[in-house]
Amino acid sequence: MKESQQTDHTQLEHMTCHDECASQGGERKSHHSDKTKANLIARLNRVEGQIRGIKGLIEKDTYCDDVLNQISAAQSALNSVGKLLLEHHLKSCVTERLQAGDEQVIAELMITMNKLIR
Repeated sequence: MKESQQTDHTQLEHMTCHDECASQGGERKSHHSDKTKANLIARLNRVEGQIRGIKGLIEKDTYCDDVLNQISAAQSALNSVGKLLLEHHLKSCVTERLQAGDEQVIAELMITMNKLIR
C-alpha cells in the first residue's frame, strides 16, 4: 500500500471510530474500529495461550531457562499490544482532548507512560 493510501486509510479508520474516548454515563470509553479491536483481541488471545503454556511448563518441571525464555516472549507480545493501543490512544483520544483544550490529558498520559516503562 502506498504511503498516501495508507494515510488515507488511517484517517478513514479514525473517522469511523466516532466519539473516541467519549464519556458515556460518566464512564470513559474508547470506540475502536472493528479492525483495530479484532487485531488487539487476536494478539491478547495469543498472549493468553502463551501464559497457559508457561503454566504447563512449570507443572512439567521444565528447565528454568526455557521457562524464562517463554516468559520473555509473552512479555514482549504483551508490550506489543500496549504499543499499538498507545499509538491509537495518542492519535485519537489524546489528540481530540488537546484540540478541545483539555490539557489535563497530558498529566494523565504521563502517569500512564510511567507505568508502562517501569
